[in-house]
Amino acid sequence: MPERERVEEMTEVFEINIRHLRGLLAIHEHGSITAAGSLVNLSQPALTQGIAKLERQFGYTLFERRSGGMIPTAMGRIVIERTEAALKHLADSAQGLTNVFNNPERLMTMTQLRAFLALANAGSFAEAARSIAISQTAVHRAVGDLELVIGTDLVERRGRAVWLNAAGKKLARGSRLAVAEIQAALVDLALDSDSRSEMISFGALPLARPYIVPRAMADIAKEVPKASFKVLEGSWSELVEPLRDGAIDMIVGALRPHEIADLYQRPLLEDLLVVAAGSQHPLASVERPTMDQLRSYPWIVAPADAPLRAHWERFFAEGPRPETQIECGSVMIIGRLLTYSNLLTLLSPDQVALQIRSGLLTQIGRPLEGSRRMVGITTRRSWRPTATQRLFFEKLEEAARERISNPDLTGTWI
Repeated sequence: MPERERVEEMTEVFEINIRHLRGLLAIHEHGSITAAGSLVNLSQPALTQGIAKLERQFGYTLFERRSGGMIPTAMGRIVIERTEAALKHLADSAQGLTNVFNNPERLMTMTQLRAFLALANAGSFAEAARSIAISQTAVHRAVGDLELVIGTDLVERRGRAVWLNAAGKKLARGSRLAVAEIQAALVDLALDSDSRSEMISFGALPLARPYIVPRAMADIAKEVPKASFKVLEGSWSELVEPLRDGAIDMIVGALRPHEIADLYQRPLLEDLLVVAAGSQHPLASVERPTMDQLRSYPWIVAPADAPLRAHWERFFAEGPRPETQIECGSVMIIGRLLTYSNLLTLLSPDQVALQIRSGLLTQIGRPLEGSRRMVGITTRRSWRPTATQRLFFEKLEEAARERISNPDLTGTWI
């Protein structure tokens, strides 16, 4: 096989046979097809054909055939590392679900996982069938076969409605992460191909949306035209489970002030809160307002469970708190309210930069020294980015450095 075999259609992740991937790992461990075949219940000719098919699907020779055994090539090592991670995700997610089989993940097929994940995403057999262009009967059969393999029910049915039970949610998370690893292997090996694009999926918290995220995305769009993005907006509580499930690969925004066992937090920059108001507010011209002056006006506060609310409460910890006329988490709504009233609020400078530049809003006084928050990237600890994802990391870091070195980018003075 040539160094890189071009194919008319690039392989889709669900076309890859899990048993062939297990055979790949067995060959790597034992150095020969003969020894590996019995471990994955395939004859030597069948495993030979399976590895040849994997090489066609990934587009590279995965092993060098030597007199002393089969040695993985550089590209083969990439596939092996990703496959080890993928199968570990499957094994971990199947562990403890039932006592029927010791290692149920060894009996799973890509057909079953494809149908199961489609059902998990769609919430009905009809929508799942449409999403992957197969019949409802085929989806029923594949999910039923997977439940037999696992030895327990994975979904609950009530009429046409379908939802995952606890076992189903656990297996769905592991399955998504496993599929993502295999997809990453395909991407890693197709960097020189003009026919493959890569999806960068991430969650954006409020602090990262105004500048860091769009700047990094724009840079990637210029340098990697085939790259595409799926961006979820929401609060930390809304995005952390999609991160753990593998629906997104990172969250960009305010980091948590404590370590999280299964997540890794990578800091980019510090953020200081400011008091924001409409440009016609009576305090707009006051350089250093007193606490009594700030207490004399009504405030917009963040929801009770938001970190921003905790900062506001600490700011007014001593003495009486001002009137809190409105509780709201939408920066768009807050910005409009400020322009029409004498309300005050706490926000990040980046969140009101455009309104300040346009003259609609203003910053009251100086940033609050006790309001430092770290902005950065949160990922799963087990996650390993592809080359394009690493480049996105670099662009986020560049945007953060630019933001630090040029505070006027936000339209405020820090």
